[in-house]
Amino acid sequence: MGSLQRRFQTFLDRPGLLGDLLGRLEAATGVKRYHLATGTIAFLGLYLTFGYGASLLCNLIGFVYPAYTSIKAIESSNKEDDTTWLTYWVVYGVFSVAEFFSDTFLYWFPFYYAGKCLFLVWCMAPVPWNGSQVLYRNVIRPSFLKHHSTIDSVISDLSGRALDAASTVTREASKAAVNLAQESDKTK
Repeated sequence: MGSLQRRFQTFLDRPGLLGDLLGRLEAATGVKRYHLATGTIAFLGLYLTFGYGASLLCNLIGFVYPAYTSIKAIESSNKEDDTTWLTYWVVYGVFSVAEFFSDTFLYWFPFYYAGKCLFLVWCMAPVPWNGSQVLYRNVIRPSFLKHHSTIDSVISDLSGRALDAASTVTREASKAAVNLAQESDKTK
């Protein structure tokens, strides 16, 4: 068995949500967990390439497991897992905004959803070189550090304008309500 296969088998044998689920399926079906996992991965790959609703499936893969583990991280006392999943969500958010502008063109490519799904799995993979850590350290953090003061001042300016606008709308609505009430009293 090759090194990659051994590492994959070790990953599948580890206790946890995936290992426990595969263990129950293995016991119920008699099919080895390695074959269950590779069959599922092959099916998902084919479905993401040719299946209807591949976008939904890909988004579920990129959202459901990370959301579940993020909730577990919040409830744990370990700060490191909080940072790991917060980093994932920052990368996921940046990716979602970028995808909004490019999705119109990219989804026509045959393996787009399979590639997107692989990207999201890479971003949540429990390895030191996972996509979230790599992209955050090499792209997002340097860009943030370079531009955060400008962004902070723009946000501060926009929030001030939003408060002024809300105050004006509230004041005008109050005046209109008082005028309407006075006119209603005059007609009675």
